[in-house]
Amino acid sequence: MSANWTWKALVAGLCGSAAHSGLMFLKSQTGLLASFQPYEDLQRTLSQLVGSSVHPLIPWALSFLNGSVLLGFLFGRTYRLLPGRSGAAKGFVFGMLGWILMGVLVFPMLGVGFFANQAGLGVQPALFSLLMILTYSVIMGVAYAALNPRGAAEP
Repeated sequence: MSANWTWKALVAGLCGSAAHSGLMFLKSQTGLLASFQPYEDLQRTLSQLVGSSVHPLIPWALSFLNGSVLLGFLFGRTYRLLPGRSGAAKGFVFGMLGWILMGVLVFPMLGVGFFANQAGLGVQPALFSLLMILTYSVIMGVAYAALNPRGAAEP
């Protein structure tokens, strides 16, 4: 098995993470859903877990590492198994699965309930998190497919 797909998966994950970070920066600058702060929720949860304060950069770094390395690697390994004929379609499916997992596992662990329904903003946090994840995953899928022009995108 060639290790060639590994760097492509990491680059694709980096592209997705850059797009996600851009969207989060835009959210911050525009004040969109100002009371929905998933990184602050993660920071608070991490502080409770370790028993002391956690620097605000830690949640951002964990998110970047998760998106660029772990999820990029997972996407590269599962690319050929995902339904769809294009990188964008495969990224969309990967993103929908990620959104469901985040909504039923991560948000409740952060104390904001299923799909952040306890954030006090109705469905807006769930829809924004869907936009965040699909932005990440579709960009990652497009980048991964572009790095594998002959369709040899599986390990």
